[in-house]
Amino acid sequence: MNTAPVQQMLKRLWELIGSVSVRTKVFGIVLGSTFLLSLGFMLQTRLAIQEVLENKSTDMGHSIAHDLAGRSIDLILTNDLYGLYQLLQETQDSYGDVSYAFVIDNEGNILSHTFGSGFPPGLLEANPIAKDDHHSTVAIQTKEGLSWDVAVSILDGDIGITRVGISSQSMQDTLAELTLRLGLTVLIVLGISLAAATLLTWIFTRPILELVRATHRVSEGDFSIRVGRWANDEIGELSEAFNEMTSELGRMAAVRQEQEILKKQLLEGVITAQEEERRRISRELHDSTSQSLTSLMVGLRNLSDACSAPEIDQQISKLRDEVSQTLDVVHALAVQLRPVILDDMGLNAAVIRLVAEWGERHGVSTDIFVHLGNIRLPDFIETTLYRIIQEALTNIAKHAQAKSVSILVEKREDEVVSIIEDDGQGFNLINAIDSKHLGLLGMKERAELLDGKLTIESFSGQGTSIFISIPIVVKNGNQ
Repeated sequence: MNTAPVQQMLKRLWELIGSVSVRTKVFGIVLGSTFLLSLGFMLQTRLAIQEVLENKSTDMGHSIAHDLAGRSIDLILTNDLYGLYQLLQETQDSYGDVSYAFVIDNEGNILSHTFGSGFPPGLLEANPIAKDDHHSTVAIQTKEGLSWDVAVSILDGDIGITRVGISSQSMQDTLAELTLRLGLTVLIVLGISLAAATLLTWIFTRPILELVRATHRVSEGDFSIRVGRWANDEIGELSEAFNEMTSELGRMAAVRQEQEILKKQLLEGVITAQEEERRRISRELHDSTSQSLTSLMVGLRNLSDACSAPEIDQQISKLRDEVSQTLDVVHALAVQLRPVILDDMGLNAAVIRLVAEWGERHGVSTDIFVHLGNIRLPDFIETTLYRIIQEALTNIAKHAQAKSVSILVEKREDEVVSIIEDDGQGFNLINAIDSKHLGLLGMKERAELLDGKLTIESFSGQGTSIFISIPIVVKNGNQ
């Protein structure tokens, strides 16, 4: 037997039930069960009373027929048909439920009846009674409706049979009135059930709805929300557990926020100390070391001018070349550590020079666009963006094997945005943050330190794109 359609139907039914609210479920269960129980009670009561009334009617029919049979013996034996007719009329008038009555002799001939317009055809054969039977009862359909035809033999059928018809109209009227009253009772019960269902849904769903609203607040980061305990039941225990959970989440959020603040302060201190140390070393290289090397070159030039020996002059020239190369290296190192142009002229000029010198040094085509307007960004933002771009260029030179690089830096409303793109070989982002890509981690940390965001998009063989956005507070002129 294939049960798949049945299972599918049950699954859809369960999905339908599960899609409605708890309030609808409670209303449906209470009202549905009440209606079904009331309807069943009404039907069972009606059937039971109908059975009682039918038994009562047939018992009454037997009693009337037996009485009529006993009183008609003398009339039949004396052949007093008029007296027999009066007896039948009297019997019909005395009992309102008797719809007809008649007597037949032992040969089946009708002696008398109460049908003024003529004896109905087929009625005689509707309830045959055997000679050995004392009585017989059948239900027949007449013009007036359903009737019970009761036949009783007179002196064991030796002289005839009496037949009495008991109408069911009074019983039907009684059942109709009873059904009406039961229906009104069902409506009253349903009204009470509706009120009870409303109360139950209010009691059950209100704390649940409050928990749902509180859960939404918690999902939005509000751990101060608390729910009241409505009762000492399972829902009350759930409310207490929820309050304990939010308290713990609030405590953990506070600890995490404190840790983030400490981490941010520590990282900011490290980066600030690093930049200060770079600035100090850069100035030392620029002011002291560069001047010493320049003085050494001047001394070597003077020594070369004063020396007349060609061999010694050649050695002095070699020394001058080495000192000049060393001076270039020191100058490049000083610029890399902390470019003076960043402090003097700002991020705009510093980035343009950085990209130009990097492209010339590595033989990579560069396209740079910087649009910051006539403003200076805060020092820390300028330094952060400069270091991120510098680190990105370093990674491109080491790993990307790119032929062209484009860089965009611009101010957009209340943030500064930078986009760095190359056409290199790209890399797998899943394995990007590891021991070989600490530069990427440093770039993200620098951006997040200023509440910024750094996003990397890269695919093998399709290059890399880096998107940086940092919120700013801009002041006109220099800081």
